[in-house]
Amino acid sequence: MINILQNYSLKKLNTFGIEALTKHFVEINSEKDFLELLENPIYKSSEKFILGGGSNILFTKNFDGLVIKNAIKGINIVKEDGNSIYVKAAAGEVWQDLVNWCIGKNFGGIENLSLIPGCVGASPMQNIGAYGVEIKDVFEELEAYDLQSGKKQTFDNSSCKFGYRESVFKHAGKNKFLIVSVTFKLFKHPKFNVSYGAITEELGKMGVKELNIKHISQAVINIRSSKLPDPQKIGNAGSFFKNPEVEKGVYEKLKSQNPQIVAYALQNGNYKLAAGWLIEQSGLKGHSQGEAGVHYKQALVLVNKGNASGNEIYSLSEYVLQTVFAKFGVKLEREVNIM
Repeated sequence: MINILQNYSLKKLNTFGIEALTKHFVEINSEKDFLELLENPIYKSSEKFILGGGSNILFTKNFDGLVIKNAIKGINIVKEDGNSIYVKAAAGEVWQDLVNWCIGKNFGGIENLSLIPGCVGASPMQNIGAYGVEIKDVFEELEAYDLQSGKKQTFDNSSCKFGYRESVFKHAGKNKFLIVSVTFKLFKHPKFNVSYGAITEELGKMGVKELNIKHISQAVINIRSSKLPDPQKIGNAGSFFKNPEVEKGVYEKLKSQNPQIVAYALQNGNYKLAAGWLIEQSGLKGHSQGEAGVHYKQALVLVNKGNASGNEIYSLSEYVLQTVFAKFGVKLEREVNIM
């Protein structure tokens, strides 16, 4: 029997550690729980919000509805062919637990995505990515329930409409589905992606002689740990801003004015700028406004230094956007979802 709680604190369920209350709260541990919930009068009459790991959200106010905590667990192999293995993971699995499970079986494809916080269900929503790999590269399909009709649907790669930290679930499908599982197409014989110089450099420091996916994962973990603050120690949601994409002409003008600018050429002819560099060069690294701050090591990350409210964090993010635009004429976008 599912148990719906009233006026529930979400402070421990978001990595910013922001205090916010929800009028109703329920945790589901199986699809059966969700199907039971569908018949509940509170479900039928409430606005709904699905909460996973809480690692990519900023609460700026209380929620006058029903928060559904997705805690469905399970990982299994569903099929395989000559070179590929298909792994189905429940949406409530911690992302790093899935990464570790795959590495333990030598299934390659997601080792570059090590130590990204959050749950499996959020991975396609954000099209999470790091060090040359994005979810869309290994995504096979997902299963989700329509929150209104209660019908189960399957989404393949194309129907997810993946973009840079984007998917259909952040636009037309926003707050309309409960993702219950994601299936990944992984490599039986791993192909190593060490195109990012930082990984190659870290592997050298580690003294790696014979490369494998465990080494790549550890290198990524080392890099991320050195640059990004631990949410257990200081509230944060990882990278708060997206790296902006600009046209070649805009990049060339910025390059002429700022020879040290950090940017990456894209296949479409545009350039992706390093948002962290732009923020740092705007003099904001380590900047604070009350209890909200820009992290002193990684300017992409905003932190809750103690008892910041969601609105304080949001106000700081707005100040960052305005300051970067004033200096460079480049508009940054928030990667974190604002509630």
